[in-house]
Amino acid sequence: MTPISTLDVTKIRQDFPILQRKIHGHPLVYLDNAASSQKPAVVVAAVSGYFLNSHANVHRGAHQLSVEATDAYESARAVVADFIGGRTKELVFTRGTTESINLVAASWGGANLREGDEILLTLMEHHSNLVPWQLIAARTGARLRFAGLTADARLDLEDLAAKIGPRTRMVAVTHVSNTLGVVNPVAEITALAHEAGALCLVDGAQAAPHLDVDVSEIGCDFYAFSGHKMCGPTGIGALWGRKELLEEMPPYQGGGEMISEVRLDGSSWAAVPHKFEAGTPSVGDAVGLRAAVRYLTRLGLDEIHQHETMLTEYALDRLTELDGFDLFGPRTGRVGVISFRYGDIHAHDLATILDAHGIAIRAGHHCNQPLMNHLGVDATARASVYLYNTHEEIDALVEGLLAARKLFGGFA
Repeated sequence: MTPISTLDVTKIRQDFPILQRKIHGHPLVYLDNAASSQKPAVVVAAVSGYFLNSHANVHRGAHQLSVEATDAYESARAVVADFIGGRTKELVFTRGTTESINLVAASWGGANLREGDEILLTLMEHHSNLVPWQLIAARTGARLRFAGLTADARLDLEDLAAKIGPRTRMVAVTHVSNTLGVVNPVAEITALAHEAGALCLVDGAQAAPHLDVDVSEIGCDFYAFSGHKMCGPTGIGALWGRKELLEEMPPYQGGGEMISEVRLDGSSWAAVPHKFEAGTPSVGDAVGLRAAVRYLTRLGLDEIHQHETMLTEYALDRLTELDGFDLFGPRTGRVGVISFRYGDIHAHDLATILDAHGIAIRAGHHCNQPLMNHLGVDATARASVYLYNTHEEIDALVEGLLAARKLFGGFA
């Protein structure tokens, strides 16, 4: 049964001034949300309000502005931690998912991986959840293994379970594929990892904006996500990690703020999470992320997911009626990330043509080159929906595709 959207999308769209723009004379149809979402006015106001009224360096000053900035920054930590069901002291602010995973790979991996140890990934991982593990494997002598996909482009859980063994130290998996849109059963995967004595890291970049995430229910050891995909600023994200693990891990970077005491012959470290936040943090962006989380919470993650599910089903119904449309990924158990091939029009050409109609999509390998090799393509077009998208925008996408086909004189 198709869920009924309870979001007032017309009202929501008024919160996003950029959606009133025209591109090449056409109303903007923004369908590149998997790359980065647009920002509501309340987030922009929160960031500008901080800089206009309360900016100072945090944790280090006794004056009023420093106290206000520190309160805002630590309030943001509490709000963001609660958003994913975590404890405040377990949430480290980072620049985003990429830095979060690099932090775990370099810090935990550098301290714990040895020659012959295994790190289990999947064929659908974003480069951000692949390259950091390649780097630490090269440093430590650990080995990467990869779980495959089923015929309908889902994660092959049987293959994943078979590849978890006594040498497995870390299972790192995406919660939602940024190309296939498939939602992976991360709680089940975490349980399989723990049964073998391994840890589990979840890349939540494509899940946190769309699903009601609770790290305590998932049971994972680390969860990484980015602010800019969930209505927040760029350059801010978070790593949630179990406190006992974070306490055992060495610092990722050295400098001010992450220390307890510095001597000429050595240093001691601040308590987590500050141990992993060297230097002056991006306070304004953290304040913006707090505003974004509050905005999404007010709308309701379940309601957002219902709206996106309804819109995705409508999009797939319309798009799959087009001759030459090939979908990558399953029809069900997914979010609104739609990667496709349209006849013999290259994805980059297709994106350029659609842009001329004011329609923004993504084209390329989506930082998924091993997955593209597995699928036998060099690139796909990708349309991705979010809470402010409408049925009319899906119709515009369909009309844009038909115009592209006409421009190319049909398909060979």
